[in-house]
Formats: sequence, C-alpha cells, structure tokens
Amino acid sequence: ERLRDAAEMAEDVAAYDEFKRRLAAGEEELIPSEMVDRILAGENRVRVWREHRGMTVAALAEKAGITQPYLSQIETGKREGTLQTMKGIAEALKIGLDDLV
Repeated sequence: ERLRDAAEMAEDVAAYDEFKRRLAAGEEELIPSEMVDRILAGENRVRVWREHRGMTVAALAEKAGITQPYLSQIETGKREGTLQTMKGIAEALKIGLDDLV
C-alpha cells in the first residue's frame, strides 16, 4: 500500500512539474475563477472565452472566418458549430478545441 501511495505521489508530482513547464513555455494558462464559475453555471464557452480575450463578436467572427450572425447563434445555443467551425474559433481564441466542447 505504501508503494502504491508513493507511486501515485510520484505521478502527481510529475504531472505538476509538467504543468509548470507548459505554463512557463506559454503552452498553458491560468484562468480566473470567475470564468470557471460562468462555464460551470452553463454559460456558453465560446462567449466566456471571447469575453475573457476581450474580443467583440465581429473580431472573433472575422478571425475565425465565419459570419457574425453564425457566431451569435453559436453563442446563444441556437446553432451548433461544425467541427471545422469550432476548430477555427478555438484557433482564433488561442485555446484548444477541448476547451470549447
């Protein structure tokens, strides 16, 4: 049992060290708890990330290569974005696709 606990602790330390390395390299970022709270409360992740990045709907739509109305419909839940669209939005927001879906 002690060996298993020690192995789990070593895995945790390695994961922490890897996160610190990725954070220092700019491959990860810390997000404010308010953002997490909004996402957990069910707000649209695209909108939360867009606002966190300080982007307007027009700016994000242009950068993602989609129309403003389409982006608005995604943010309000009236339409789901295609995989390609969501990839474009994620790239424009400089986040991973998994942060949006």
